[in-house]
Formats: sequence, C-alpha cells, structure tokens
Amino acid sequence: MNRDTALPHPSGPYPPTEAMLAEPVPEALRTAQAERLRNAWETPKGWRYVTAVNNTEVGKWYCMTALVFMLLAGVMALIIRLQLAVPENDLVSADRFNQLFTMHGSAMMFLFAVPMFEAISILLLPAMLGARDMPFPRLSAYGYWCFLIGGIFVIGSILFDVAPRAGWFMYPPLATRDEGPSSDIWLLGLSFIEVASIAAAVELIVGTLKCRPPGMRINIMPLYAWYVLVVGGMILFAFPPLIAGDFLFELERSFDWPFFDPTRGGDPMLWQHLFWIFGHPEVYIIFLPSIAIAAMIIPTVARRPIFGYSWIVLSAVGTGFLSFGLWVHHMFTTGLPSISLGFFSAASEAVVIPTGIQIFAFLATLMAGRVKKSLPMLWIAGALAIFTMGGLTGVMLALAPFDFQAHDTYFIVAHLHYTLFGGMVFPVIAGVYYFFPFIQKKLLSDRLGRWAFWLVFIGFNLTFLPMHLTGLWGMPRRVYTYPTGLGWDELNLISTLGAFVIAAGFLIFVWDLIRPKHRQPQIPRNPWDGGTLEWTHDVPEEAWGVRSIPHVTSRYPLWDQPKMLERIDAGRYYLPDAEEGRRETLVTSVIDAEPIQVQRVTGPAWITHLAAGFTGGAFIFPTFHWYPPAIICAVLAIYCIIWWLWTDTARPPGADTKDAGLGLRLPTYASGPASVGWWAVWITMLGDATAFASLIFGFFFYWTASPGFPPEGAAHAVPLLVALAAGLLAASWALTLAARHLNRRGGVIAARACLGFAPLAAAGGAAAMIFSVLPLDPASHVYPAILWALAIWTAVHAGVGVIMQLYCLAGSLFGKLTPRYDADIWNVSLYWHFHVLAALVACATMGLTPEVL
Repeated sequence: MNRDTALPHPSGPYPPTEAMLAEPVPEALRTAQAERLRNAWETPKGWRYVTAVNNTEVGKWYCMTALVFMLLAGVMALIIRLQLAVPENDLVSADRFNQLFTMHGSAMMFLFAVPMFEAISILLLPAMLGARDMPFPRLSAYGYWCFLIGGIFVIGSILFDVAPRAGWFMYPPLATRDEGPSSDIWLLGLSFIEVASIAAAVELIVGTLKCRPPGMRINIMPLYAWYVLVVGGMILFAFPPLIAGDFLFELERSFDWPFFDPTRGGDPMLWQHLFWIFGHPEVYIIFLPSIAIAAMIIPTVARRPIFGYSWIVLSAVGTGFLSFGLWVHHMFTTGLPSISLGFFSAASEAVVIPTGIQIFAFLATLMAGRVKKSLPMLWIAGALAIFTMGGLTGVMLALAPFDFQAHDTYFIVAHLHYTLFGGMVFPVIAGVYYFFPFIQKKLLSDRLGRWAFWLVFIGFNLTFLPMHLTGLWGMPRRVYTYPTGLGWDELNLISTLGAFVIAAGFLIFVWDLIRPKHRQPQIPRNPWDGGTLEWTHDVPEEAWGVRSIPHVTSRYPLWDQPKMLERIDAGRYYLPDAEEGRRETLVTSVIDAEPIQVQRVTGPAWITHLAAGFTGGAFIFPTFHWYPPAIICAVLAIYCIIWWLWTDTARPPGADTKDAGLGLRLPTYASGPASVGWWAVWITMLGDATAFASLIFGFFFYWTASPGFPPEGAAHAVPLLVALAAGLLAASWALTLAARHLNRRGGVIAARACLGFAPLAAAGGAAAMIFSVLPLDPASHVYPAILWALAIWTAVHAGVGVIMQLYCLAGSLFGKLTPRYDADIWNVSLYWHFHVLAALVACATMGLTPEVL
C-alpha cells in the first residue's frame, strides 16, 4: 500500500494512568468545553423539534408511540371480552370480531412488543455504554417515522371496516382469497414496519459492538447490551423469513401466482413454516429484552453484582439459538411425521434449561444480596410469578399428545398471555419505574405504582387463569359467540370482569406517566444507587449524553471505580470538547474496546421524514393496486436516501486525526472493517441472505412435499441465459472488487473504468435472469412461479448493486471517494460479496436442479 493512501492509526498513551486522570482541568476551560458541547448537541426547538435525531428524543417518541398502539390493542381486547362475556351475544358481528382479534394480535406483536424493545434500547443503550449517541442517529429517526406511518396505516384500517380479519398469522387460503384490501394491508403495512425493526436492529448491534467506551471489553459490558446483541441477531434471522413469505404471499394476492394454492402445485404449509420460523423466535425476541431489564434492576436492589454473569450470557445466547428449532411446536396437528414431532417436542422442552438458568441466577443474586424493597422489584416479582406459570403450561404444550387435545382452544390463549405478560409487560413496566428518573428526571408515584401493580396482577389472573379450564372444557379460539349450557358461561364472565380490572390498573399507570410533575423537587442523580453508566446522566438534563466518555475497567464502574463520576463531569476522560462544533462519539474495537476512531455522527434533518414518507408510499399504494404512484415513491425514496448518504456520510475529513483527550490522537475517518458503516452493511446483508435462503427453502420444500414438482413436461428456465446471468453478475462483482483494490493503490482511472463497466455487467445479468424465465407462465403452476420469484429477487438486488456502483463512480469523479478515503467502495464491495453468492445459488437452483429433479 502506498504511504500516501494509508489512513493514520491511533497514537498516544493508552490506557490512561491514574496520574493522567487526576490532573485538574482549569474551571474556565471546563466551562468553555461544556458550552461548545451544549451547542453541538442542542435539541432543535419549536416546530423543528420533530427533526431531532438524538437517541433520547427518538427513543421517547418510539416508546410513547408503541404505548399508544398497545393501549389501542387493549381497547380491542376489551371489546372482544365484552362480546364473549355471555353466550349468544350480538354486541359485534362475526366479521367485526374477526377484525378485532386479528388487529389485537397483530398490534401487540408488531406494533408494541418488538418496537418497545427497540425503543427502550435506543433510549437507554448509549447511556449504558457511556456513548454520546448511536452510530447512525438518522437511521434511528428514519426507522421511527417508518414505524409511525406504517402503524397508523395498519391500525387505522379498523376504522374503515377494512382491517385484516384472517388472524394475526394470516393462514392461507383464508387470507389469500379474502376479498378487498384487508390482507394486503397486513402484508404490506407490516412489511413496511419490519423495515423499521431491521433498521433499528442494525443500529443497536453496531452500536453495541463498536461504540462501547474504552476499556469496556465484551466480557464486562452490561448484561442489557448482551441481550441487545442476542435479540438483534435473532431479529436478523427471524424477520427475513416472514419478509420472504410476505413477498410470495403478495405475488399470489396481486398476480395470482399459486405459491399457496394446492390446485396448482402450491402448498399452504409453506406459509406456516415461514411464518413460524419467525413466530416462535418472536416470543423470545419479546421475552429476552424484558429479562435484560430484570438483569439491570436486580443487582441494584440486591446491592451486589449479578450472580453468574457468564452463565447468564451463555444462557441468553443458548435461548436465542434454541428458539429457532421450535417453530414446528405450532404445527403439531398438521400431520407431520412422528420423527419430526419427537424432535421438535424435545427441542421445545430443552429451551427451558437456558431460561431456567437465567431465572435461578436472578434468584441467587437476590438471596445473596441485601434486598431493598422498591416498586420496580415488585413488578419484577410479579413477572417471575406469572412467567413461571406460563412456562409450566408451555412444558405441557411441548408434549405432542397433550397439544393434540389443547390445540386451538382457550388453553393456548391462556398460555400465550401468561408467557407474554409475565415475560414482557410486567418487566417493561418495572423498567419504566426504574429508568423514569433517567428519562424524565422525575420519579413516578410509589402509591399509584402499587395500586397499578395489584390491579393488573389480580385482574390478569382473573382474566386468564379461568381460560385454562375453559380451554380444557373445549372452548375453541377465535369464535365470536357460543351456545349456553356448555359450562363456559361463568368462566367467560369472570374473564371479562378481570379484563376491566387490568384496564383500571393500566389507566392508573398511564395517568402516573402523563400527570404534571413540575412541582416535584429535583431528583437525586442516581436515586437507586445503581452501578452502571446510565446513572452518570446529568440532572438537569443535557443533550450531549455524557460529559466525557470514560475509561471503564469493571462491570459496575460506579461501584468499583472511585471518582469516576467526578472525573466524567470535569471532562477528564475522552472527547470532553467539541472544538469544531460537530457531534462526535468514539468508535472502539469489537472485542477489547480499544479506541480506534472519532466518529462524526449526523444531526437534525428533514431528509429522514421525506425518506420514510416515500418509503411508506412504496409499500402502501400497492395495497390498493396503485402501482404507478408506488413506483414514483420508490424512486423518490431511493433519491432521498442517496442524497442523505452523499451529503452526510463518509465525507473526507478536514483533518486526519483529532485529539480525543488524555493525550490520545485518533483518526477521524475509517474504512473497511474498522468503520461502523462496513459493519452495518455486513449485518444488513446477513438478514438479506436469510430472506433469500427462505426462498431457496421454499423451492426445495415444494420438491420434497409434492411428487409433481416440477410437473411432467414442464418448461424450465432457459439454461444458456441462466448461465449468462451467472457469468455477468460474477463479472460485475469481480470488477467492483478490482475497482476497490486499484483505487486503494492509486490507480484512480483504472478504478473508474471498472466502476463504469461493472453496472453494465450487472444490468446485463439482471436482464438475462428475467429473460431466462420470460417464456414461463407463473400463474399456471408453482414451479414457474418460484422460478420467477427467484429471478425477480436476484434482478432487484442486482439493480440495487448497480445504484451502489454508480454512487461510487460519482464519488470518485466528485472527490468523495479517493485512494485514501474509500469507505464507500469497501461497503459496496461487501454488498456484492453477498449478492454474487446469492446470485450463483439462484442460478444453480434454476439452471441445474431441473437436471437433478
């Protein structure tokens, strides 16, 4: 590598000595530094407040929006319970009832449970890591506005009597043959929301890996950060199969391609597999973050470090891993072979082990500590009691013979709610009471909190405990009424009364949240005497996150590192200043958290709103088969994202290095694996590869499930064109890779030539893929339909790759991409690594498997 193209490395003393940390900072310098930081991180005021991208503001918006959606879903649940309170009731019609229970489940799962985890994490994680912000603040804001638009669109459909009504699982053929836009609203609206979920997962994973404070090795970071990594990884592997299923589902709905129509070779069981590959990990995606909240509260109330830190981490990872082997747990009654039933039954039992380890570690911490009674701990205790009950019924349902009897009865409804309320709702409320002093600099009422707890706890058991018996006595799920005299009457009435007791508890909780608190005196800075970094927050609030980024050497630094808080406030650690008036945070190495870069992060902007709005149009207009405006919106969304990236990311810096404090000079630019952008692309493409693998799974599922796949005498994709597509896409990848190497070595002209020819090769490969299946009629049979789906998937990704290559070419021509500053082409090369592998697999599946089959 030429010396003039080499990026500088960190230089200066590290780690800091005690003498360096103890050196005083003049008062005038401290005041000037704080003022510059305050100006750089200032939150917009007035009507421009909505352009804020600070994690604290976006996290609050996210939390409140998810709470509103949860309350709306709760109102739907109350109407459902009123309908079922007495036999032969006609409060609502069967169709309206179907809309209510479909939207209740969909809103709770997609608009509350997962978004609330991501909202809380965006809000809290930077403070726990001692970071100024997440690495991509505008990505967080973009995800929030996508979530808001998509959520309003989906949940608002019930006001117009077009809400989805085939169940939150949308099983075909009921959902595929449903007239009107209701199923499309579910498919496209929730797919849009999944974009927000995956964007937040990428942000959180990269933030946890790369934005920890210096010294915070991966084995001493807060347990909450470990759970964020595990759950973020689960989202990357769980959501894409559902996205792939939605892709096939919408092709059938819009163009009559028979992926789930058995009369033309399709199979509705494929949807069940793809849905529950998402659906069962979803339960643990909901459960694990709530356990993470408990893992932060319990050491504080016990006044001692958590017991079995390493065992908890391994158990969380094990729970996440095992959760992907349980999806058939939901399909025991679908006629699967006995060996499959045995395997998935055993896997369903095995997941109890890592879950139990985590709970026993918490109990051991409480038993070994000096527990201080508090309101958050009361909610955690309620969570453990309710979740344990749900876990016991889960063990019962993991046994296939019992599941045969209880399947599709109210026993399942009871089990699900015991698991989700105990595993998610109670711990989240505990977290609200615990972290509210950090979020709003106020305390919630202890008296109102206890009233809310006992009403919710008692009401919950009144509602769902009788449902176990109702289900065992044969009451099926999803019936809008029932005849009298079957023994269900009194139990249903008790459940309905209990639901309103829960509602009363939630009303008290919400009132406690929103009631005016301006007369409350200023709270202590660390009211619970916690040991982790979020309690270094400023009171009154400052938008800069942390005054100076500390050097951390223990899991509970506020307990174990004397004078840390004093030194943070004095600016004795890293990045105590903002001389250039820019927002900055530290980027550190993945394992040992050694400082490697000063990362400039983006500030407030309207572009996130425009990008989210046009992305929403690209998903929402097809719901009503308005394809021209959808295409226009997609083009404008791409334009907004390109403008956003061009103007604010990977710009050549004014100075190569910066004084980060304590005598340490760090680079201001990074490319390749050292940069946060490279990690974001890698993680995003891992999720994309999972979605593609789900389509390949679909192809081979049809092959194994149907003896007539492909049908006798079926036409295949044109082999020569498939081979040409593989060759051209491989050539485009090679040219992109060559451009990266040539550019780094100073061969700018040759690199530009490669970047000029690479899009031509990619476009030719995409065209060859489409023309290879052009003679096939995808509406005639599932075999040509799945070939078309693979061709479209590959061609669209090639089109994205073309845009990326042209972006790099423009960057080279206009000075954004140089031999020294080449982050963009590193990221694009990484994209093409994934895409060429997927393209070759698709071509092999389309061109070679007909010879084998």
